[in-house]
Amino acid sequence: MKFTEDHEWLRVEGDLVIVGITEHASEQLGDVVFVDLPEAGRTVTTGDEVVVIESVKAASDILAPLDGEIVEVNDALAETPALVNEDPLEAGWFFKMKVADLSALDGFMDEAAYKALIG
Repeated sequence: MKFTEDHEWLRVEGDLVIVGITEHASEQLGDVVFVDLPEAGRTVTTGDEVVVIESVKAASDILAPLDGEIVEVNDALAETPALVNEDPLEAGWFFKMKVADLSALDGFMDEAAYKALIG
């Protein structure tokens, strides 16, 4: 698993990258009450806003960590946005994307580096 400085986690599953937010980010957001997911089939560029999370504290954007195509979204979040708080590393994932070059993941932090970032 890899991590971004924006507190996203990235997990490779076959030729896809699954994207969610870390437990730290989930705790910082507070109770998530709404998640606006992208459409499957959307092509994104690194830095594009792809998900909007609304919590009791604030609204936050999740940006595309890589160039690629969104191939699947976690529809369960539409009915149960609290999954982001309850299980951020598994059931609370946001989307799966197909990226052209999986080696681009090498530029992200591993778990030890991420833990050092959040202290």
